[in-house]
Amino acid sequence: MNHFHYHNDILYCENVSIPEIADAVGTPLYLYSHATLSRHFHAFDAAFDGFDRLVCYSAKANTSLGILKILCEEGAGLDIVSGGELFKGLQAGFRPEIIVYSGVGKRIDEIDFALQTGILMFNIESREELDVLQERATTLGRTARISIRVNPDVDPLTHPHISTGLKKNKFGIDVETALETYAAASRMHHVEIVGIDCHIGSQITQVHPFEEALNSLIDLVDRLKGMGIDIRYLDMGGGLGITYRDEQPPHPSEYANAIRKVLGDRKLTLVFEPGRVLVGNAGILVTRVLYRKHSPAKEFVITDAGMNDLMRPVLYGAFHDIRPVDRRETQPEIVADVVGPICESGDFLAQMRSLPSVRRGDLLAVMSAGAYGFSMSSNYCSRLRAAEVLVKGDRFAVIRERETYEDLVRKEKTADLS
Repeated sequence: MNHFHYHNDILYCENVSIPEIADAVGTPLYLYSHATLSRHFHAFDAAFDGFDRLVCYSAKANTSLGILKILCEEGAGLDIVSGGELFKGLQAGFRPEIIVYSGVGKRIDEIDFALQTGILMFNIESREELDVLQERATTLGRTARISIRVNPDVDPLTHPHISTGLKKNKFGIDVETALETYAAASRMHHVEIVGIDCHIGSQITQVHPFEEALNSLIDLVDRLKGMGIDIRYLDMGGGLGITYRDEQPPHPSEYANAIRKVLGDRKLTLVFEPGRVLVGNAGILVTRVLYRKHSPAKEFVITDAGMNDLMRPVLYGAFHDIRPVDRRETQPEIVADVVGPICESGDFLAQMRSLPSVRRGDLLAVMSAGAYGFSMSSNYCSRLRAAEVLVKGDRFAVIRERETYEDLVRKEKTADLS
């Protein structure tokens, strides 16, 4: 459920009409619903009542400071994959002891930042990373709390670009190597083993892959116990999918029941890293039609938002529902490509899509764009990145101002090397 709905055939976000926001802020813009975000977090968290758990929002899905602050206030922890996400998380108010650092390529300066901050744990991705962490912790006089990301070789049945738990993926360590790495970590004086981690992919719409991965982890936890290594945190990662088109992903309660069945009476603190499932349907991209264009091959609807604003359609072939913001005038249906202003043939929001015969100046809503939308946007073709707006009830506020031309050159300079 989300809080984007039509009232008198005008699309609203909660209790504010989208044309009102677009007139005040301009387009393109990302628009987020506070009520939807809050509801999704509590629906996910409540599904695991009875578990000792920590729900760490996956910052990479949407790193907007305004979004981070809301989730912090709602009681989430934070899953990060960079020093920048750690910085933004701290700025939003997250306490270090509920921050988990994932990611396959942590730089030394990022490791030092996290060690000095005192985060809950690092999810280690390789033996070399473990050695670097021990070295930096020793140098800084700190103790690095770690879990090891295990690659269970489970097919998440999702798009290949967002599958992360197969042998061929760059993420994690295979089970046997993980045992050796845990043994090595147990001999390190500035490393404390606290957990085990896996993350098998994103936009997963079945429970079975999670069950398969958890069975693998539980077996490994038991083998580690036999080696004298006790695991306190079991990090299941994220990956639970949402509905973009006709997907029917499991409700968090179904996911929780599957975990309960596999986990039994083991006393472990569960860590989850949901991202898309919290923010995906809490945000939309609002864009304005610039032109209509007809060619012998097809129709085009040209908008002021493009692949620089929303990369998912060209990157993954992802589907986003596109709706007219004002549907008061019934228009005949057309089949058209919805494209942007970028000089690439891959610059499209939809291809061969049935939609009303919109006209120049009309507003369109690209739905389910709250996750991996703005966070993957760019300045390609020196386009200005969009504004971000948050709605709560009958009020709205800009949480990220639209960039200006001056922003494009703010960090640049010419070089006189003569």
